[in-house]
Amino acid sequence: MTAVHGRTATPTAIRAPWRDDPYARALRAGRGPLFLRRADGWLMPLEVERWLADADAGDESVLARCRGAVLDVGCGPGRLVAALAGRGHRVLGVDVSPAAVTRTVRRGGTALCRSVFGPLPGEGRWTTVLLVDGNIGIGGDPATLLGRAAELLGPGGRVVAEAAPVEVDERCEVRLDDGRGPLGVPFPWARVGPEALRAQARRAGWTPLHSWTLAGRSFTELAR
Repeated sequence: MTAVHGRTATPTAIRAPWRDDPYARALRAGRGPLFLRRADGWLMPLEVERWLADADAGDESVLARCRGAVLDVGCGPGRLVAALAGRGHRVLGVDVSPAAVTRTVRRGGTALCRSVFGPLPGEGRWTTVLLVDGNIGIGGDPATLLGRAAELLGPGGRVVAEAAPVEVDERCEVRLDDGRGPLGVPFPWARVGPEALRAQARRAGWTPLHSWTLAGRSFTELAR
């Protein structure tokens, strides 16, 4: 994803990130534009249309590494949940956006409107945890998120995480912005490139098993 510089205007913030905000509007409309916006006006485009489409080649490379029961953290509108269910996996998506959960269910997937940091079904029994589409940034601290993933997985479980396509290691506060209405409220986010992701994982007690790049996207499979 390519960063661009945004406007200098600061629209009024609204209630809660990823809920009644530009993300929900984009999912209802079925299209972007949608960005993560830093306080300095820097914008990172979010790929709404890709998230709403079927699994692409990069996704297929992730799906091929999923084993057993799969938890998709930040499942969005559910393309991976639906694809895994169609392949016979026991799979659950979790997302804090009601609009995303609704989309996932409409695609035939199972999803709950929950935070990954709150109580979840099957804790300590999942085989694979997915952190794709930038979701390694959830909470603004990849090491803490990976620590939570360790609590969710059973023995021998794996994480498949997607890194930023460029080398970056950033913690920041962002808002959702669609350029058409009020901004979402501020929330913490992180961006880590492939090397930074592997370094963060090692510090959190994970071993990178395999890293690959496909269709301009970078992934790493991690084991405890």
